[in-house]
Amino acid sequence: MPKTLHQPSGPAAIRSKGLKKPGRGLLFYLYRDRYLYLFLIPAMSYFFLFKFVTLYGELIAFKDFRLLDGVWGSPWVGLKHFHTLFGSADFWNVLRNTLLLNLYNLVFAFPAPILLALLLNELRVNWFKRAVQNMLYLPFFISWVVLAGIIVSLLSPSTGVVNAALRLFGIDPVYFMTSTLWWPVVFIVSTIWQSAGWGTIIYMAAISSIDPGLYEAAKIDGATKLRQIWHITLPGIRGTIGVLLVLQMGKMMDVGFEHIFNLQNAAVFSVSDVISTFVYRTGLQNAQYSLATAVGLFQALIGLILVLTVNKIVKKLGEGGLW
Repeated sequence: MPKTLHQPSGPAAIRSKGLKKPGRGLLFYLYRDRYLYLFLIPAMSYFFLFKFVTLYGELIAFKDFRLLDGVWGSPWVGLKHFHTLFGSADFWNVLRNTLLLNLYNLVFAFPAPILLALLLNELRVNWFKRAVQNMLYLPFFISWVVLAGIIVSLLSPSTGVVNAALRLFGIDPVYFMTSTLWWPVVFIVSTIWQSAGWGTIIYMAAISSIDPGLYEAAKIDGATKLRQIWHITLPGIRGTIGVLLVLQMGKMMDVGFEHIFNLQNAAVFSVSDVISTFVYRTGLQNAQYSLATAVGLFQALIGLILVLTVNKIVKKLGEGGLW
């Protein structure tokens, strides 16, 4: 009797064909993975309470809000606050500063962790590599209040280390923190100093997933280190770069309040006043809650449009995007 290959039957056959068992719906899989979904509860609760429930407060942008009357008791004014906002010269200056600083971030600060990850990946002395990584990560865990104090001390025209070094070369002291030319430079450099090291974690993880055999094949073909980086490493992390670019574009209308507020002073107000400080000054200091909410709503809508647009472009280029 000729031997026949054993063919799976029953549940094994269903699994081999990629089919689900009949009668098993959504509730079955929710119950089966119930402990995994429990881990999502804290994160989902945070977003529900602080991102979705708070959308109720956006009604203030269309009302003449008064604390005693509450949200529903305040009278409707339609788009009055948006007309006031767009008719204000201060707002357009704030919008320009916000876009310019974020453009500088996109050009200089966004590629910095990519470059650092590429350099760290080429280090072969493990103890030195770990020491460099720890020094790069450290500023991310320090408050901007402390970092701003360090920056001001380093750049002081009388006692700062930077100006002391400039005097050695016969250069007059530079007032970095009060110069409208140098303040944006200080902002970008401090952004790179604080965030670039932490950003390398993501790119290092992406680089570690690249098949080492590709590098071995490239070495056999005589490819130099630069060729390997250009043709293997960068294409291997292109998807990660695309996702982080989409997230970065979503923040084009937002500049970190703590960063700006702690470095800002009256001398550079014309280049350092951004939407976040404008909302703080309008809403909390001047108690114009409706106008501040209108600014925040405008900021969120522009950010949403940018995210949707850039995500679509990234997907057109062949990457996964955010969704």
